[in-house]
Amino acid sequence: MANEHHHSFTSLERRLDTWANGRLEALQGRVGGGALEFVVFTVKQAWACVFGAAMLALLVATHLWYPEGVALSRSDALVIGAVAIQALMLLLRLESGRELWVIVLFHLVGTVMEIFKTSVGSWEYGGDGLLWIGGVPLYTGFMYAAVGSYMVRVFRLFDLRFDHYPPRWATALLGLAIYLNFFGHHYLFDARWVLLVLIVLLYARCTMHFRNHRSRPWRRMPILAAFGGVAFFIWVAENIATAAGSWIYPHQADGWQMVSPAKLVAWLLLMIISVVLVSFVYRPRPLHTPPQDHELTR
Repeated sequence: MANEHHHSFTSLERRLDTWANGRLEALQGRVGGGALEFVVFTVKQAWACVFGAAMLALLVATHLWYPEGVALSRSDALVIGAVAIQALMLLLRLESGRELWVIVLFHLVGTVMEIFKTSVGSWEYGGDGLLWIGGVPLYTGFMYAAVGSYMVRVFRLFDLRFDHYPPRWATALLGLAIYLNFFGHHYLFDARWVLLVLIVLLYARCTMHFRNHRSRPWRRMPILAAFGGVAFFIWVAENIATAAGSWIYPHQADGWQMVSPAKLVAWLLLMIISVVLVSFVYRPRPLHTPPQDHELTR
C-alpha cells in the first residue's frame, strides 16, 4: 500500500516519508516511540505549512529590514517575492501541478473577498505600489492560497480518510452560504452563528483518520477539532502579520493590538470554504479504501 501512494509525493516528500518510516520502524514498540511519532507528525505538519511559512517570513522580513525611500514599494516587493516563492516551489518540484490549481483557485476567491472587504472598511492596507487592484496589493491572494496549499499537502502527507463525511453537495451549499455571508452581512444580517451551528450539525459525526506513514497504525480525530486547531494557528499567523504591518484592522489604527479572538469564528468559517474546495480535488474517502490520489475527482 505504501508503494501505491508513494508516487503521489514530490521528490522531497518521498525522502521525508522514507526517513519517517525508517525512524518509526526502528523504535516500534520501544520506549520513546510515541514521542518520535509526535516529532514525525510535527515535521510533516511543518512541511505542509511551507508555503504559508515562507509567506509569513517574507512579511516579517520586509517589515523589519526593507529599506525606506527605494523606488520599489514594499507591497510590490512582496508580490514579486510571493511569485518567486511559487515559481521556485514548482521549479524545484516541491509542489505538484495539482496543488497549483488549488492555489490559483484560492488566490482568486481570496482576492475578490479582499477587494470587497477593504472597500467597506473591514481592514486596510498601508503604503502604495503599482501591483494593486481595487485598493488591495496583489500579494494578499497568496495568503489565502497558503491555506489551500496546506490543505492539499495534509491530504497527501497523512493519507487522510473519513468516517461519516457529509455529502459533498451539502458541504458545497454550506461553503457557498459562508462565502456569501462574508459579503451579505454588511447589508442584511450576519448569519455567522447560524452557519456555525450548521457546521456542527453537518460535521459532528465525522471522524478524520490519519497516519504518519503508510506502515503505521491509523490515528483518529473528530474533524471539528481539526478545523478548530487549524483556525487557531491561522489566527496566530494573522496576529504576526498584522504586527508586521501587512494590514490593519480599525482597532489597530493607533497602534498594534492583538486581533480579537472572535476572529477565530471567521477563520473557522473560512476553513470550511477551504475544505469544500479541496474536497473537489481530493475526494474524501472512507477508511478502508485503496489510495487513489493520482486520479482527479470527477
